[in-house]
Amino acid sequence: MADDFAQLVKRQADIVKIVEEYVRLRKSGAQNYSGLCPFHKEKSPSFSVNAVHGYFYCFGCHEKGDVFTFVMKLENVGFPEALRIVAQKAGIPLPKRDFSSAEEAREAGLRRQLLDVHEAATQYFQAALNSPMAARAREYMSSRGITPETVQRFRIGFAPDDFNHMRDELRKHFSEEVLRASGLFTSKEQDQQGLPTGNLYARFRNRVTFPICNEQGKVIAFTARALLPDEKTPKYLNSPETALYTKGQVLFNLDKAKAAIRAQDYALLVEGQMDCISVFMAGIQPVLATSGTAFTEAQVRLLSRFTKRVVVNFDPDTAGATAAEKSIALLTEEDFEVKVVTLDGGLDPDRFVREQGIQAYGAALRKAKRHSDYLIERAQTLFPPRSPEAKVKAVNYLLPHIRRVPSAIQRDEFITDAAQKLGIDFSILRQEMRQAAAHRLGSVRQNATAPVSETERLLLRALLQAEGSAARRVASEQLMANPRWYEGLTTAPLLEQLANAPIPSNPLEAAPEPALAEILAKVLSEVHSSDDTLEKDLQGALNTLHWSSLERRKRELGSMIAEATRRGDTSMVGKLTEELMVISRQLREL
Repeated sequence: MADDFAQLVKRQADIVKIVEEYVRLRKSGAQNYSGLCPFHKEKSPSFSVNAVHGYFYCFGCHEKGDVFTFVMKLENVGFPEALRIVAQKAGIPLPKRDFSSAEEAREAGLRRQLLDVHEAATQYFQAALNSPMAARAREYMSSRGITPETVQRFRIGFAPDDFNHMRDELRKHFSEEVLRASGLFTSKEQDQQGLPTGNLYARFRNRVTFPICNEQGKVIAFTARALLPDEKTPKYLNSPETALYTKGQVLFNLDKAKAAIRAQDYALLVEGQMDCISVFMAGIQPVLATSGTAFTEAQVRLLSRFTKRVVVNFDPDTAGATAAEKSIALLTEEDFEVKVVTLDGGLDPDRFVREQGIQAYGAALRKAKRHSDYLIERAQTLFPPRSPEAKVKAVNYLLPHIRRVPSAIQRDEFITDAAQKLGIDFSILRQEMRQAAAHRLGSVRQNATAPVSETERLLLRALLQAEGSAARRVASEQLMANPRWYEGLTTAPLLEQLANAPIPSNPLEAAPEPALAEILAKVLSEVHSSDDTLEKDLQGALNTLHWSSLERRKRELGSMIAEATRRGDTSMVGKLTEELMVISRQLREL
């Protein structure tokens, strides 16, 4: 394009408005705006835009340039394409374009044609949805609560169960090269790049189609759901990667959600397109989907241009939990504030909204857990901390996540909460974490849990007394009635087993793990005082256990009140505060 046109665009384009489509800016002077640099990782804003002179500069990584340079770097395009993008954003009509080489002209033309063929395919699928052959597709959408308004807004369509019809229709308007490069068709023969070389036939057949758009709202790919899935037919089929579409660099619904994400300063991340569509159409609009693919660093960088606060709501099954953990890890490393929603009944967002309504879903979002709380609960589920080995496994599960937290204060809080909820001495856990970090270890040592206290030894001694003895009867009755007293202790599995069942002929058989058997053997080998003295000592041990249990609950309530306060849940704060007052009174009375 002519130099004078580029200068015209540069003069008329508002660099602040264009940069704000990629970076959240705040005014920092009469002419300047600042934000987090999109070109390198940083926690404090060092990226500056000058509105009058039309340039940007980062005081951290020293990237600089004008509005064209910015778009070239962010969109990974050449100058001609950047000029076209800026002109379109500024509402300036484009002149006829000149190219520096035939190859450049061919590539630009192919990209434009690929956008056009995807638009044509979208219209083809939309028209097919209204045909008699799409009756089953319309029934499916009705059963999923997909309204005509939703169909129109997301341009949902139907791919007929036909190999050739769409190909023949599109051949009237597009070259063979465009059809082969589009990803809309496949063949039995392919070249080294994976492009079809043999006879073309439709990739999507007898499926409901969901267009995938780029940030500007242009269709660049499709996800299609089979109406009759079976073992040979996958339920969902996606477009392959093309010159337009790289799945790890696209977030479904970003084109529609980005304004709401900026305005509300958070993004809701779900797994599937239907989850995203249901939540969006119900009124919660800052919602994006990973489209069933693993969350990637490129998607994190893309999202960071709009917000640094994310709520993750993936499916509750094993695959969804694993995906949530990986997403949390990537987001935490980039210093995002991450929360996690777990819906009641193990429902996914789409079904939850349809069955319980958007108000209930909104309430669930407001109760989203900090990612650290979610991960600690996950560790407790995977490795119930009822033995030393299980506690070490739980700690080693959490260790990589704790290390990723950029803030030392937040890391310390994470460790404190983990120690409290796993029943591990905080100072021991922190020391083990430090040693693991210092020696670049991926796990803590097996002996990282708290040592056995004298209170625990006294209780074990009492429970190992002969059946019918006073000490065993008192210890057994109290522990059976108050299982929370010994919750989280190293010897909890032993205490529970011995309190609730007769002593085995070989007492070591009561230990479920070698480490606990070793503890039991040491208790059995120690020389003890008489039963009369044991009975007196036992009551003090039970009181200590009760007191420690109340102290643990008091700390838990403190954390829960702080979290409820952060959420603004005044009702929950009131309930928790009442319980805290009761616990405090009981502690004073002991």
